[in-house]
Amino acid sequence: MGMRTLAIDYRRAPEHPFPAQHEDALTAWRFLSRQGIAPDRIVVAGDSAGGNLTLCLVSILCAAGERLPRCLWLVSPWTDLSMSGATLSTKDAIDPIIHRAYLEELATAYASHVVGRRDPRISPLFADLSGFPPMLIQVGSAETLLSDATRLAAAAGAADVKVRLEIWPHMIHAWPVWNAGLSAGWRALHSAGTFVRDYL
Repeated sequence: MGMRTLAIDYRRAPEHPFPAQHEDALTAWRFLSRQGIAPDRIVVAGDSAGGNLTLCLVSILCAAGERLPRCLWLVSPWTDLSMSGATLSTKDAIDPIIHRAYLEELATAYASHVVGRRDPRISPLFADLSGFPPMLIQVGSAETLLSDATRLAAAAGAADVKVRLEIWPHMIHAWPVWNAGLSAGWRALHSAGTFVRDYL
């Protein structure tokens, strides 16, 4: 993308359950503001649970009536901690990484004290996405979280948000992480870079 990047080492459950992660994301946002960086020069991005946190940060900013980032980049986002997505079952046999029992363990560690995992602060799939900035969603066809991404795209589109959904054939969870040895990973990053540069 040719941009400076601020990577957030946000606190993690179970030692630090919800809402510690939201607090850390907002702290990072405030830090960028203090550096004099305008919101429309900022892209917020995350993969997996980081995609969840990206969406939740924007929800917080929307609720506060604050200016929003220019666009969002979400890779294999985990958007529904109630685990109601169909592909948790239909893709279970081919996804080598993410399975329902593992997600259940993570969700319990993160939000066991919150009433209802469909709470939009926990599962941003169920948030009001009206007014959200444009978003790129990248997901692999071999992921159990495929339906988390496709349902997010549908919900955002229904809220009149500009969305680009890329479903990469045969790719697994967060495959761009392995871009050094996986050509599809590099190509996904290139596609994201083009998306971001088009907006900035």
